[in-house]
Amino acid sequence: MLELTPVLVLAIIFGSIIAIVYLGIRKKERMAMLEKGVDASLFETSKKKSAQSLKYGILLIGVALGILIGKLLATTSAFMYEEEAAYFSMIFLFGGLALVIYYFMARKMMQDDRDNNSLTPKD
Repeated sequence: MLELTPVLVLAIIFGSIIAIVYLGIRKKERMAMLEKGVDASLFETSKKKSAQSLKYGILLIGVALGILIGKLLATTSAFMYEEEAAYFSMIFLFGGLALVIYYFMARKMMQDDRDNNSLTPKD
């Protein structure tokens, strides 16, 4: 069995370093924008956050469906897949399918936003 502790420790260390650097750069960038007088409403990203929530929600639903279908394929005698192959293939299949579904939903939402913005009169 592969020992995962060193891999996880390294991932946590590098992830923490990247997060600290990213947050530091983001803070400097925002402070510079505020010093130049940029409107603070620019920092509000509620639409982006809701889109990300939708993306991850659909992805997790796809992963859950993949686990369920993988279990079904591993235990049903008609299919007789190996357990690991059934789980991993279905998780990746349904997770990828969920991301494709999100892509088309996001594209439609962006198209609707463009259509709505073009219809509003500009003062």
